[in-house]
Amino acid sequence: MTNLEVVKAWINGEAGKAGNLSTDGVNLYSYELQIGDTMLSGNKTVYDYTKGGSHGWKSQTTSKHVRLAQWLTE
Repeated sequence: MTNLEVVKAWINGEAGKAGNLSTDGVNLYSYELQIGDTMLSGNKTVYDYTKGGSHGWKSQTTSKHVRLAQWLTE
């Protein structure tokens, strides 16, 4: 599975894993850090762990994961 496929699985409420990006269908994780959540309404929320983001920078890889999830949920 690719990172793109993991994020698409999260959007569709399905589980998936590729390297350090994973989802249980409800939450999206970069390593073990939750970077995405599914609200009760079904809307997806992505937590901004990029440089200058609202949740603070964690790592280059996590930033890539966040940007991919942001791009697919916009």
